[in-house]
Amino acid sequence: MALIVVTTSPRVAPGLFAPAAWKALTGGRVLTGTPDHPCLPYLDEAGVRVEVVTPDPGAIARASRTETVVWLAAQDGDEDFMRAVGHAVISLDEPPEIEVVPGSYDLPGARLLDLVQVMDRLRRECPWDRKQTHESLVPYLVEEAYEVLETIDEGDYGAPLREELGDLLLQVVFHARLAQERMGTDGDGFDIDDVAAGIVEKLVRRHPHVFADVEVSGAGEVSDNWETIKAAERAAKGETGSVLSGVPMGQPAVSLAAQLLRRAGRAGAPGVLAEDLATPAGARLFALVREIQDAGLDPEAELRAAAREYRRRVEEWEDDRR
Repeated sequence: MALIVVTTSPRVAPGLFAPAAWKALTGGRVLTGTPDHPCLPYLDEAGVRVEVVTPDPGAIARASRTETVVWLAAQDGDEDFMRAVGHAVISLDEPPEIEVVPGSYDLPGARLLDLVQVMDRLRRECPWDRKQTHESLVPYLVEEAYEVLETIDEGDYGAPLREELGDLLLQVVFHARLAQERMGTDGDGFDIDDVAAGIVEKLVRRHPHVFADVEVSGAGEVSDNWETIKAAERAAKGETGSVLSGVPMGQPAVSLAAQLLRRAGRAGAPGVLAEDLATPAGARLFALVREIQDAGLDPEAELRAAAREYRRRVEEWEDDRR
């Protein structure tokens, strides 16, 4: 006969089983070592009898020689127990077949639920995480964003980029967790679902050529529509109608100048407004940013490339001196 192991994901609502899992669960004697398995009430409602037993690898292996035994694994996979069952099966003279049937599959993005749970536990149990505030986390948020930028600059698109994106994602989840603690106490609390819902609504609203019946001729028209929709959103909030509204003035100066010029240019602001600015040195830098941008280049990226090259040359010079 056979031993069929049915696994389930803790990130999928209990009771949602794949067809192959239902076939297995209704085709043999079903056992589990998890008395509080979240799927048990749903199986009982469906008329599937599940015996809760004390996990005994040898007994399970022997029973599966003469009948089909279905083991409903704990949601952590019962790895140690199943490894012991495997050893017990191998030791039998006539070992039964073992088949693993996934009862449910994670949807894309399901592991984000794990991150939320880990963050909740850290906030409760870790002294360092427990004392953090939005303000205390600001340096880490900026640092992680720059580390993502560095991996992209260096072309590390594999594991390094994945790791740095994870560190940045943690900052988003951390801030959302802090805000969640204010829910019910004042009017500015929210949670990670509110964050996700907000960006989903914004993306749908700003992509009518994807989610509605608006037609576009190319990326340029998409960008124009985006700015028009943003202006309408600002007006609806009662914000100033300036095309420069929302530009973060605290960003690095080169990227700040480039973004201001880009926004003003889209609005048709005359070029003379960028001349004779406050200080001669600042005016020269601003003019250079404008010149580079007019050439179709990214001033921030160009300066970073030059800085990397300069760093390489200094390091080579240091090596030659040693």
